[in-house]
Amino acid sequence: MLWSTGATLLTEPATPEQKQFMNVVEEMAIAAGIPKPQLWTIEDDDPNAFATGMDPEHAHIAVTSGLLKLCSRDELQAVIGHEMGHVKNLDIRLMTLVAGLIGAVALISDGLGRGLRFGFGGRSSSKNSKNLGPLVAVVLVLWLISWLLAPIITRMMAVGISRKREYLADAMSAQFTRNPLALAAALEKIEHMEAPTAAIKGGVAHLCIADPLGRRVSNMEGFVGDLFATHPPMAMRVAKLKAMGYQQQKADGNFQPS
Repeated sequence: MLWSTGATLLTEPATPEQKQFMNVVEEMAIAAGIPKPQLWTIEDDDPNAFATGMDPEHAHIAVTSGLLKLCSRDELQAVIGHEMGHVKNLDIRLMTLVAGLIGAVALISDGLGRGLRFGFGGRSSSKNSKNLGPLVAVVLVLWLISWLLAPIITRMMAVGISRKREYLADAMSAQFTRNPLALAAALEKIEHMEAPTAAIKGGVAHLCIADPLGRRVSNMEGFVGDLFATHPPMAMRVAKLKAMGYQQQKADGNFQPS
């Protein structure tokens, strides 16, 4: 997945933004109580980020150059806190396995299609070919199901899981940073960037903090959004974070009504 986005492993920071990125990840790893993930950067002007890996000991966090340029330090810290939430909750393992499942379905479909084109078991007599008739019919049905329905089902699985886990990761970021308004501000900035993230394709979309394929579908509520969107509506995420910020300011005695 990192290879597919053209991500580059960050070992030595070359810019102040990359240095800040490394510092923020170290801070959030301590706050989350997990090892520091490996860091990657993606040359893309659209702000986005995602985490991947199988467990906190082998986690990776990738951010676009656009995100590093756009966010203030507090906002970047909140975004990294969100990704750390995915790592700590093992969402990265779940979503990586879902991505693998989608790929496996494609492989099964290709294999069944190849079997239908070239036959099963090599050359056979006309009698054996007749005996294989029921088997070919069964395989044909399975191939049609895998070709038509399986990609839809696996995508719905990825979408359903991703949408629910995004809310939890937002809450984890607020817990780690004690600043939910910073993540709300970062998400609003990301939302106002209209261009999709060109470097990130559909196979990784469900891992990102914001839908990299365009936010129009993600902002839909109801059946259409639940069926096709990889992320919950940004307005709902921001509203929940602002409500957390209001409650925190009220508890701290810092809330001043306008």
